[in-house]
Amino acid sequence: MRSRPFGRTGRAVGEIGFGAWAIGDAWGKVDDDASIAALHAALDAGLDFIDTADVYGDGHSEQLIARVLKERGGERPFVATKAGRRLPQQTVEGYSAENLAAFIDRSLRNLEVDTLDLVQLHCPPTDLYYRPEAFERMERLVEQGKVRHYGVSVERVEEALKAIEYPGVASVQMIYNMFRQRPAELFFRQTRARNVAIVARVPLASGLLSGKFGPDTKFESSDHRQFNRHGEAFDVGETFSGVPYEIGLAAVEKLRLLVPDGATMAQLALRWILMSEAVTVVIPGARSSQQALANIAAAALPPLPADTMDAVARIYAEDIKPYVHQNW
Repeated sequence: MRSRPFGRTGRAVGEIGFGAWAIGDAWGKVDDDASIAALHAALDAGLDFIDTADVYGDGHSEQLIARVLKERGGERPFVATKAGRRLPQQTVEGYSAENLAAFIDRSLRNLEVDTLDLVQLHCPPTDLYYRPEAFERMERLVEQGKVRHYGVSVERVEEALKAIEYPGVASVQMIYNMFRQRPAELFFRQTRARNVAIVARVPLASGLLSGKFGPDTKFESSDHRQFNRHGEAFDVGETFSGVPYEIGLAAVEKLRLLVPDGATMAQLALRWILMSEAVTVVIPGARSSQQALANIAAAALPPLPADTMDAVARIYAEDIKPYVHQNW
């Protein structure tokens, strides 16, 4: 797997990482044994970037990662976490120095480290990006040695563009996939000019782009694909990338015709993301060893031909763009 520089940090990471939301919560029943096996399989295969958050399973995801890394010993992968969503209500005032320090200290304990590799402000209110003091507080945490680098996880392109005006922001995590193409229009050029890393999340549109779902697919009540279809719990863009389920299914049937021989629909979706040199790492989730290894194998696919890229662009423009493009 090819490595890509992680912005200005001096680190390089493999272009496919491990998204650890699903091993925490909100994706149905969690099987810790399977999650641990998936992490081990991914790390054995050379994966070296893991993304988690303090709210995934109320810290359970972070704790599982710590357990696996302790079992393995040796060189550690780059582990990114997030802070801010533990607030009972999302307000700018909630991102106080006191609260941020408490969130960071808790993640340090959960991950069993003295310094966090990367802390991302976790989809904070838009107004926060216009408050320099919030980013100054992150600088103080770096100076204290609790955090090596910090970045943001955003919902909207506009938030990302504002965030990278702050020189200390090392990375931006955002939704980017075949159903959410707007970041590539302007934002990617800006991040390359400023040498900011991009972490592409929700690469499979909550599984829609795996090609495994149908009109009758049932999701558990504890799965956000059931309880957040209309944004009831958090931003609707996090669930199926904001695409109405039936619209997404129809588009997937067109995309299915583009899958290379010997590959899967999910691998096509991941390889499409990696066609952008602006993307540093893509973080599909995995709840089994098989899923983890299949994700990593997408990096070995040859570059997608121009006619495939053109076809994806047409399907997006005709079928998906009206539902998502200007919303995020």
